[in-house]
Amino acid sequence: MVGPSQPRVRPPTCNVGYCTNVHAGADWSQTRANLERYAVEVKRRFSPNAPMGIGLWLSSSAARGLLGEGSVEGLRDWLAGQGLVPYTLNGFPYGDFHQPVVKHAVYLPKWGERERLRYTLDLIAIQDLVLPEDLSGTISTLPIAWGEPPPSREDRAAAAQALRTVARRLAELELSVGRHMELCIEPEPGCTIQRSDDLVRFYEDDLLGRDAGPLTKGEEAQVRRHIGVCHDVCHAVVMFEEQAEVLRRYHAAGIRVGKIQISSAVCANLNGLGPAERKAAIDQLASFRETRYLHQTCVREKPGEMPRFYQDLPEAIQAAGDELRGQWRTHFHVPVYLKRFGRLEASQGAILDCLSAAARYFPEAHYEVETYAWNVLPAELKEPDLAAGIAKELKWFAERF
Repeated sequence: MVGPSQPRVRPPTCNVGYCTNVHAGADWSQTRANLERYAVEVKRRFSPNAPMGIGLWLSSSAARGLLGEGSVEGLRDWLAGQGLVPYTLNGFPYGDFHQPVVKHAVYLPKWGERERLRYTLDLIAIQDLVLPEDLSGTISTLPIAWGEPPPSREDRAAAAQALRTVARRLAELELSVGRHMELCIEPEPGCTIQRSDDLVRFYEDDLLGRDAGPLTKGEEAQVRRHIGVCHDVCHAVVMFEEQAEVLRRYHAAGIRVGKIQISSAVCANLNGLGPAERKAAIDQLASFRETRYLHQTCVREKPGEMPRFYQDLPEAIQAAGDELRGQWRTHFHVPVYLKRFGRLEASQGAILDCLSAAARYFPEAHYEVETYAWNVLPAELKEPDLAAGIAKELKWFAERF
């Protein structure tokens, strides 16, 4: 993969791509092999004659290996030679994202722990070196921690201090080399920050608040410029949040949305169905149970009610028993080109709602198609060729972007 040094290729502004955590590697050698196998083929199918964006995911081990071996420049040259533009990085999963059981491990280490800060600073260093000089960059990150047990006041202050350290580093980088980069906190169901109002509250009360120490006006400006939001469409759907309202809330609070992850949830609307149809819908939903990832599920019986939250799909099904009713929304990223499959639906319409609102509130946001669950989809929804499935998603999105 890494050959003789080549001159940098400066592509046009690039803010759309897919996240490579779908073919992740636990270390740098595996990551490199998967990029060669899949990313190059996706580009051949989707964008053979123009540069294509990729949302690069590197585990902590892979990032350390790259920096320790001095291989970042080689990666930069290879990406440029292939026409792949790493405009955004995914800094949420720290370790092996495709180990047999991930579940709650994906939320470790928490913000406030040294390892999370070091990993994020490593990613900043790497993105600065691999990204063409005239482009800005974004990195999505963990929404502080899993929500149980709730973080203490001291935990939140420690997380805020670490995020302020990142803001200072990004401000220094912009001052020295002129590149703007943002770290984008990604709300997720079940986490410390799971809804848009959680994000606004943390931002104002903790990140800009006094518990982590007072900020000067200059320091606050650094935070506001370099710490923003990664809005995941699927996550908001699961929490029964309207896309336009979420983005309006961030805009009103003066919080930047630097990155938007294009993703689709699994939805089952049991209202209005007969008993047999309801059971058939839940039986199909049960086929999405699998052992690698958490599939947080919210159930709302009536519009306007607070949905009941379950940390994983099997718990929701078990709790329902024979009382099958309401709207079910499950955190399982299905291909974005799907609208309906059997008795279930994907939240494809929310993607279109998000695009419309983002054009109004955050027109410069980066977009990343993030269907990481290809390998654990029910068999009837899988594409036999992973690269072909990813390219199909990108084509669907490009036609609507």
